[in-house]
Amino acid sequence: MLHHLLSRIHLRNIVVALALITVGWMAPAQAAKYEAWLVDQSNSPGKTYGGAIYIYEGSDLHGEALTSAAPISVIDLGAGAATLCFNSTGANPVRPHMVLFNSTHSHAVLSFVVSGHVLILDAATRTPLACFQTAAGTGGARQAHASFPAPDDSYILVANQNGKQLERILTDYATNTFTQDGAATLNLAACVTPNGVPCESAGVRPDNAPICPIIDSTSQLGFVTLRGGGLFVVDATTSPISILAEYDMGTVHGNGCGGAEAGGSMYVNSGGGTATNVSEFDVYRFPLTGYSAANPPNTPAPALLYSDDATLDRDSHGMVLSKHGRYVWAADRDLDVIEVFDTATGSRVNTINLQGITADLSLDLGDISPAGNRVFFSTRGPNPLSGDPHASVGDLPGLAVIQVEQGGKHGVFKGIVRISNVDAGGVERADGHGLRVRRK
Repeated sequence: MLHHLLSRIHLRNIVVALALITVGWMAPAQAAKYEAWLVDQSNSPGKTYGGAIYIYEGSDLHGEALTSAAPISVIDLGAGAATLCFNSTGANPVRPHMVLFNSTHSHAVLSFVVSGHVLILDAATRTPLACFQTAAGTGGARQAHASFPAPDDSYILVANQNGKQLERILTDYATNTFTQDGAATLNLAACVTPNGVPCESAGVRPDNAPICPIIDSTSQLGFVTLRGGGLFVVDATTSPISILAEYDMGTVHGNGCGGAEAGGSMYVNSGGGTATNVSEFDVYRFPLTGYSAANPPNTPAPALLYSDDATLDRDSHGMVLSKHGRYVWAADRDLDVIEVFDTATGSRVNTINLQGITADLSLDLGDISPAGNRVFFSTRGPNPLSGDPHASVGDLPGLAVIQVEQGGKHGVFKGIVRISNVDAGGVERADGHGLRVRRK
């Protein structure tokens, strides 16, 4: 009897052990249910518009043979998307630039930086649903540099860069109802701040082209970086969009695009990468409370966490938040390094050196896998189609994969998944830019 009982216990332990092994083996696969969307800015073959989105299965980006990873889908933006945009606006979409997802990742929002189009797609079926074009602004110019969906899924905030306007698109993803909200538009070139100062003025904010309108988790505050320096914090829910805080070029330097919210703060950068501002690397931390139109300028004050504006060839660009929000990565598109910041202290705690991996890696925009163990960055091509060439030229256009270590404090380069778009003359035109991870 005792022998029989011990045998049953032994058998049960084996079964439990096998079950645990099975669960442990299955967990990585279950955690890896995501896609990486990479935007190629180059025109569709034989056309002067369009472009492409390469979509990769997350599990294909975790092995060692990354060079063999093939996209599971490629969206030709010169086909159905271009037809929809032309039928909706009378113009073809040119230069796909940045892609983001709504809160449930059911829809993708793509900005075209040259033509000013904003395209909304069903993310699962890859079907284009709606296409809008920004309004003509300063000098008749229009662009859509970046379009940020609000976390509550009620609107999209659009940076009409050369038109110098902030615009809003109302969204109902459940019913696929999308409306351009003309009453919300804020003209950053002609407005006056709550302190009675012209929004755009020499020596204060000399060039109010909006770069990235980063929305906080409440879906109310928009942190709007400006090409020439300075920053606005706006209430993105009012009509028109209203300014709650104004910052001058001495407080916040120009051309920032990265943004990440963690620990009750918003992290924002300033970068170089333009002909008029060749080298810049600054990272700021803004509070998420205390904003009021009654405040004086530069209030509440941001903390300058790190600044290197003296070293040549610096360009802070894409920012990525570690899975649990402990670290913020700020990639340098020009110097090929990633500066790592501890969100508990605000201090810079590491530099991930990627120099020498290629002649010119040129990391652009990034995102992190749901499990938090991989970070991806787009890499630029030899003929960049946006940004000043001195900072944007890359020799391996595609998707860079970095293994996350020490909870996000460090990373190890694993490889690049290449993309290519060679024209009739044999010239490589592919130019990776927009990059986002989509949960499935």
